[in-house]
Amino acid sequence: MPVLLAALPLVCVLIGMAVLHTSAILAGLAGFAIAAGLALFGPFNLADALGLPLGSAAAGTLAEAAHSTGTILWIIFPALALYAYQSRVGAIDRIRDALAGLTDNKRIQALLIAWFFGLFIEGAAGFGTPVALAAPLLLGIGYSPIRAVTLALLGHAAGVSFGAVGTPTLAQLELTGIGAEALAGHVALLHACLGWILLFAMVRLADDGPVTRSEIGWTLLAGICFFLPFLALAFLAGPELPSLAGALIGTAVFVTLLRRRGAKASIDLRSLSADLTPYLIIVGLVLATRLIEPLRAATSEAALSWSLFGQFSGSFAPLYHPGTLLWGGLVLGALITSRTGAIWPATREALKRLIAVAMALFVMLALSRLMVQSGMITTLADAAATTGTFWPLFAPAVGVLGTFITGSATTSNILFTELQASAAEALSLPITTMVAAQGFGSAIGNIIAPHNIIAGAATVGLVGKEGSVLARTVLWCALYTGLGGAAILMATQLF
Repeated sequence: MPVLLAALPLVCVLIGMAVLHTSAILAGLAGFAIAAGLALFGPFNLADALGLPLGSAAAGTLAEAAHSTGTILWIIFPALALYAYQSRVGAIDRIRDALAGLTDNKRIQALLIAWFFGLFIEGAAGFGTPVALAAPLLLGIGYSPIRAVTLALLGHAAGVSFGAVGTPTLAQLELTGIGAEALAGHVALLHACLGWILLFAMVRLADDGPVTRSEIGWTLLAGICFFLPFLALAFLAGPELPSLAGALIGTAVFVTLLRRRGAKASIDLRSLSADLTPYLIIVGLVLATRLIEPLRAATSEAALSWSLFGQFSGSFAPLYHPGTLLWGGLVLGALITSRTGAIWPATREALKRLIAVAMALFVMLALSRLMVQSGMITTLADAAATTGTFWPLFAPAVGVLGTFITGSATTSNILFTELQASAAEALSLPITTMVAAQGFGSAIGNIIAPHNIIAGAATVGLVGKEGSVLARTVLWCALYTGLGGAAILMATQLF
């Protein structure tokens, strides 16, 4: 009975979003109301669990949620502003068109647009942007609407864990305190081993005929060009750069080799360099603050911290935080390219979008923290522990489920990361590996999330046929998730 009650808030969120199609805010509020009732009047008494007066326990729990919300928003806000700025100055269109003009081969075009461009936009902006941008371009160069959306979904998924400059994984770090490079490395290794499934699925679906030996070669090259820097950056610098810089580096190498083989059109490197300036600055700032030890120490140690009632605490290092570095890339890039006039309109546009995001984030984080502090997550973890050593096999599916319901890898991670960590503790499994399983699963869930499919379909005029897209992605999602679970199970058994 306690297990069913502990699961009730999450079940409410899942039913609200998947069945009733309510917003994340309303579903989260309903789940929070149930959790609050259980924490006040049910078996999960918050005051007793923390040994504090009820008012203090509630205030501290909400303070933790507010702190986590603020630190995550400080990434999302500049990421949205940067994307709005680049759109206003035409940089996104020029980057996209430069890639599309390099070849007539449909499968190589898919590699350039759905793979490299999609991963780049995922790393820079995330939150459904890659599909919304890549699908219309694929439609414009001759793909059917269904195929365009399917390719865009498959192409960006391997980078979702580090989308919007690492937001989904940074949310996990905020909740668990695991080392940044350790968690990012574990997640990246899973994607680098299995992401080839998505890459070859995308290339196979990109045209009707059989895949030629030449196309297989270009596909292998595309995977190597992305996954090598992706892996290296994850292990060396943490979660902010693998998708963004991995796609930038991979695109540069791939395009250089493609041009040597006789590209269809030349690229205006001067214009393209100006358009990429903000991203290059961000890459430089992140690498400098992560890899130069004196600078890393100076920026990370200049932190603001707080504590409450001896039970709650938080800290914020503004100079080390990726959100600050994003602002630096935006402002410095605009100054260097003399496009400062677009900064304020882009910031206003981002701020308008941020309000709804902030509300949804706070509600979900408040629910998450309340379930943790009152013991509900521990109860669910103990139940998961009854699966014994086979839990790792199913762990990625939890992440997939969360993203399928919420449409967001970040929200999925907020909901279930602490469940995965608690289950790992109960089963004496490596916590980093199991939290990575959550991040891995939440990423691939993007290709079947109704929210993402509907949004992508809307950009190509595909109304009422979203199910046709889902039918083309669900099997790849199941295969990716199943193999990921098997890999994680093997890792926990061998190491």
